Amino acid sequence: MSVTYVGSGPYCYANSLAMILGGEAPPPAVIEVLTGSPFGMQLIGGRLPLFDPFGWDPEIGLDAAIGLLGWECERLDGGTATAALDRLRRACQDGPVLAGPLDLGLLSYQPGSGKAVGADHYVVVLEVGDDTVLVHDPQGYPYATLPVAAFAEAWHGELIAYLQRPFRMRHGFTRRERVGVEEALRRSLPAGLAWLAGRTDVEVPPGTLGQAEAAERTAHLVEAGLEPEIRTVWQAFAVRVGARRHNDLAACLSSLGLDAGAAVAAEQARIVGSLQGPVVSGDDPALAAGLRRLAPTYERLRAALITGDAAT
Repeated sequence: MSVTYVGSGPYCYANSLAMILGGEAPPPAVIEVLTGSPFGMQLIGGRLPLFDPFGWDPEIGLDAAIGLLGWECERLDGGTATAALDRLRRACQDGPVLAGPLDLGLLSYQPGSGKAVGADHYVVVLEVGDDTVLVHDPQGYPYATLPVAAFAEAWHGELIAYLQRPFRMRHGFTRRERVGVEEALRRSLPAGLAWLAGRTDVEVPPGTLGQAEAAERTAHLVEAGLEPEIRTVWQAFAVRVGARRHNDLAACLSSLGLDAGAAVAAEQARIVGSLQGPVVSGDDPALAAGLRRLAPTYERLRAALITGDAAT
């Protein structure tokens, strides 16, 4: 049995998009599933394991979710910090702006900030004044302010590997089609299956592995001694967001009557969630064993969705 999780968690882009769409937004859990993030695991560059599909990143995911929900928007980036801030200031006069990715380590209102760490983050920008920027940060900071220069430095995102051009923002959201939650979820399934199968049209760093291969190789890395930096990422972010993604996928698949797929996703959520204790306590045998239990579930999920889709 899968129980829907409600609570805090690092769903920054899903929560930010929900704020932008306001009363017409589906729950952030649905947005997260529409991004495609729960449909796989990847080991980026053979070094960084994350619970999202081979070749996926939040920018791909956001564009997918926005389109599946029947919306469109203007996406802008690049240029100098001064030009980007001017664009942002003008855009905010027409409504809130979804900005990101930004470097989480440079958001000065967050405790422990002050150093770029390459951790991506998204916020909703409400106002840009002469000296400060006003944001709703879904990490738990409504109406937070920070100096314009500090915001620009974080927004540049220099250490965010997948960001090709700095100062990305989305604004001017308009509906092109009214799409209900169930229809949007059904429309997302072909993309989910493509992620699970391993897309070949996405660029990845050399050495990147996906799905079962990623889980198995990560188990080997754990047994060889997980890098402290990677362990920190898993302790603070990767495991908990991965468990929540799989749990939300289970709930969404269940709502579509795809019970076999929902059961596999619920199993994945339990396995990934069970890794949090071992990764914090240093119980590496349990961590590696959990990853090996996870490895075959991706193909099982793909098979269940193919069968379920054909039956509906």
